[in-house]
Amino acid sequence: MDAAALAAIRHLLDTERILTLAVNVDGSPVAALLPYAVSADGASLFVHASGLARHTRGLTDGAIVGVAVHQPATPDRDAMQIPRLTVEATVRVVARDTAAWQDAAARLVARFAAAATTLTLPDFVVVALELGRGRYVEGFARAVNVTRETFAAAAP
Repeated sequence: MDAAALAAIRHLLDTERILTLAVNVDGSPVAALLPYAVSADGASLFVHASGLARHTRGLTDGAIVGVAVHQPATPDRDAMQIPRLTVEATVRVVARDTAAWQDAAARLVARFAAAATTLTLPDFVVVALELGRGRYVEGFARAVNVTRETFAAAAP
């Protein structure tokens, strides 16, 4: 993959703030919108979610979920030209009171000040979504396959 595509993927992940999550809960599909922060190595996206939310039941350690990140659709843009990333991700629940949890929490709070409050609530979990294979579409007829290695190469 060329440097321009890697830079575009990194820019998308760094500038957008919400992802769409698709999980399986009790045999049914569930979708959710979640704020996210990017891990230091660029290989994972951190999310935190309430245990009271239905989609959180699909965020079990080792589960495979769908993740989509895209630029906003606005009336002045052709929907086929909106850069977007869709990938499979492996869920890794981050244990509280660990260095990994502290890092993820700090990254979430840096992007979302309100996370400082929700992260103190006992029903909230922090999850690392380890990015895997998928597609990055930069616009109509401009798409590339992505893998875990793509995200490592796109890291700062």
